[in-house]
Amino acid sequence: MFVVTNRSIDSGARGLKQFGKIPNENGPHELRLVEAKRRGKGWNIDVLPDRLTRAQKEEIGLPVSKRAYSSSYGAHMILKRVRKEKKNVLVFVHGFNNDLKAVLDRAEGFEKLYNVEVLAFSWPADGGGVKGVASYKSDKRDARASAGAVYRTLAIARRYLNAFNGQLLNEVHTKAIEKFPDNREERQQYITRMAEKGCPFKINLMLHSMGNYLFKQIQKSSVFDEHHMLFDNVILAAADTNNENHAEWVDRIKCRRRTYIVINEDDGALRASRIKSGEEQLARLGHYLHGLDSRQALYVDVTDAPNVGGSHAYFEGDPVKNKRGRSYRFWRSALNGERAEQHLEYHPASNTWRP
Repeated sequence: MFVVTNRSIDSGARGLKQFGKIPNENGPHELRLVEAKRRGKGWNIDVLPDRLTRAQKEEIGLPVSKRAYSSSYGAHMILKRVRKEKKNVLVFVHGFNNDLKAVLDRAEGFEKLYNVEVLAFSWPADGGGVKGVASYKSDKRDARASAGAVYRTLAIARRYLNAFNGQLLNEVHTKAIEKFPDNREERQQYITRMAEKGCPFKINLMLHSMGNYLFKQIQKSSVFDEHHMLFDNVILAAADTNNENHAEWVDRIKCRRRTYIVINEDDGALRASRIKSGEEQLARLGHYLHGLDSRQALYVDVTDAPNVGGSHAYFEGDPVKNKRGRSYRFWRSALNGERAEQHLEYHPASNTWRP
């Protein structure tokens, strides 16, 4: 799988020890692409060069004289795999206190459990600064510093998707005019049908915990519209952001199908910051069932779903071990760009959908 990261990289180290707990020395917006392959209980890690080597260009069919970057290689390999294996793409942004191994292990879990191709974004969120609950504001500063890197990652992904779709649509338009020169309706139906056939995969975004806070900063930016319609579904899970006024930025999210906000009222990680006197935070979006007033998001309440309890990661492990259960079917559908609420029951009193 591929991982985009803005972590510092120690070129003298090997494997996962290469990745630091602070942003890249060239700034928090500096990106590197990493290819990771499972090797026994560990991971084989390859930090790709900024510019592709001759061998890498030849592998993906680029002219050796053409300047090309690692993102070209990653985009080519991901598109090749999802088309061959008939999978959808899941872009995953993790939360706080995750080192790269934890990110890779979780991403691999998504791939095996939900049959998706994961592109992970990993930011320096594993305790490079002050420790403990009192460090919460410091943690948020770390997250804000990485928001621009997430934005750049999405912009690059959008650029490659546009290039892929643009070439496809030009060919389809030409054929449509030849087949239906005098019938605009038939021509448009043909274009839609052939475009979907030529691009059979969906791209979805999963944000976990404080990863939602990074995405919130992007939505509040005046330039976020550049990513219009990049994703089919956007899933905000265990969101470590304020519940208060969340609709102001959530309703700016652009996606083709659904925005899901998943809530566990008993979430132990999100409730922890409200327990100690003097260290309380405002109610978090991922554990609070009041003020659910977004005009476009669908709220999913998993509080009383089987085996959830105080889980902060109810999309893996025991809560989804029953493949016939509503929880598993919801997550599989949501992460594959489908209408996942069809597996849930709507409760109008709380404006929530429940397994």
